[in-house]
Amino acid sequence: MKSTNTPRNHVLEKFRFYVVLTQTRLKRLSTLLVSSGVAVMLGGCGDSGSSTTPTTTMTDAGAVQGATTNGVIAYKGIPFAAPPVGNLRWQPPQPVAAWNGVLQATSFVHDCMQPVDPAATPLATTPSEDCLYLNIWRPTSSSGSSSNTKLPVMVWIYGGGYVVGGTSMPEYDGTQFAKQGVILVTLNYRVGRFGFFGHPALTAAAAQSGQVLGNYGYMDQIAALKWVQRNIANFGGDPGNVTLFGESAGGESIHNLLTSPLAAGLFQKAINESGNGRVNQYYGRSLTRNSKTFGASAEEQGTVFAQQFGINGADTNALQALRALSADQVVDGLDITTLNTPQNVATFSGGAIVDGKLVLDEPENLYNSGQFAKVPLLLGVNNADLGFSTPGITTKDQAYAIFGAQNVAAASSAFDPTGTATVAAVESQISRVITMDEPARFVARNFTSRGAPTYLYRFSYVAQSVQNTVSGAVHAAEVPYVFDTLASQYGNAVTSQDEQVAQRMNAYWAAFAKTGNPSDAGVTNWPVYSIALDNQIEFTAAGTMQVDQPNPVKAQIDLVQPLNDANLTVNRQYQ
Repeated sequence: MKSTNTPRNHVLEKFRFYVVLTQTRLKRLSTLLVSSGVAVMLGGCGDSGSSTTPTTTMTDAGAVQGATTNGVIAYKGIPFAAPPVGNLRWQPPQPVAAWNGVLQATSFVHDCMQPVDPAATPLATTPSEDCLYLNIWRPTSSSGSSSNTKLPVMVWIYGGGYVVGGTSMPEYDGTQFAKQGVILVTLNYRVGRFGFFGHPALTAAAAQSGQVLGNYGYMDQIAALKWVQRNIANFGGDPGNVTLFGESAGGESIHNLLTSPLAAGLFQKAINESGNGRVNQYYGRSLTRNSKTFGASAEEQGTVFAQQFGINGADTNALQALRALSADQVVDGLDITTLNTPQNVATFSGGAIVDGKLVLDEPENLYNSGQFAKVPLLLGVNNADLGFSTPGITTKDQAYAIFGAQNVAAASSAFDPTGTATVAAVESQISRVITMDEPARFVARNFTSRGAPTYLYRFSYVAQSVQNTVSGAVHAAEVPYVFDTLASQYGNAVTSQDEQVAQRMNAYWAAFAKTGNPSDAGVTNWPVYSIALDNQIEFTAAGTMQVDQPNPVKAQIDLVQPLNDANLTVNRQYQ
């Protein structure tokens, strides 16, 4: 907003200047003390036998105190933006209010508003609209870090179909990354209709300011990344060595951040786990209707949603009424199981909205035109990953028909070489290659062809306790291996082989964050991706590491590629 030249505004601006100046001086003082190895005495430091390591650190909004356990300091529930409630619902994240004294950052606060389902999403908090918090794990000096060396930083974005998820989930604990000498940051972002929503009343209200609209969840992610840039040095981290990583909707988020001008320069490397990369979860969703809109626009969906509550029009009264709805009314039962019901398809964007400012286009179009951050990239999929099968397929020939009559024999050879696969198995494999395997190779080829080092993986390992009940590594199965938090999923059934796979995966991810080369983990050499070799590393079902040249499903991917190139599979994926 533009300020007017009134005496009151001059006084306010001068007051804000002195507040910012005071906060900057405090930050510089804190940085000096921390870098000198001196504990910042702002309400307590050191615990659990680590009295020489400060657990109280300054941020640009105030001091925070974490807790030390086994050589790792964890700071939980640090606010990075103001609570997006009341008039801040469906607004870009606003600066957090500074506080006095020391904020006890020793437990999670709130995950973002969503239905409570402990079985599906084991959150450790009560979800709330007041949810814009992040968490940090860092090694103490006694665990090998040096106060004179800035540590690499990893920032995690969770998945959950843009409707569920949160940083309090036990599998996202950053302890093992901290023990690898990495600072791990996890951030909350608004999900569901709180995070991705359009309505003509919002557009009208922002007409004069030019405010970014629609993708409030992505705005939260960017706000947290900016917080990291301003503050992570005080925690011992290097703001010039930040690796962004995420899975599923978190991976799709990364594709949109890699291609967004609003995220430029906020991270230096990226890791993408099962994030597609061709198109967004709901293809062609624009903020307002235009010639490229596929299906309803976000504004049209928001209008239908508002009308369910008797809210009509696009004026300030309509906007006030929308913001007066309770949080439960906005959720309206939206979760993974109801995401694709007719009511929610009609009233929820499903995720990314092409708004022309933050999300410029579908990722594949921006990758093809070279409009993306050319940073080192590590990405991959699971061998039994997510796919969206076409209903009504009862024969293999029906499944192969998508490839054209001239390719039926090639498809049969690629997807069912022994002739013994079931129709369901063939259709499932076709759908997952469309959704995951081929898009991963597409992205790898684009990055590699433009000089960005790229590393491709395939995760095929299944925990030994469930190998008799699970046919492969399903969607998100790799996450507790990446974090080395297997007990959060498998409890006491974790075997030494399971743990060995997790330790290797965690080491690869940490090495990539440190240097941009996962081979620096000192495990099996992981060659950079080559278009000619079409190579990848596989975490095999046997628990070993194997370099595949070419990809074992190359023939399947080659068949799918021209279909994805022409967007002939979009309706198949997003019905």
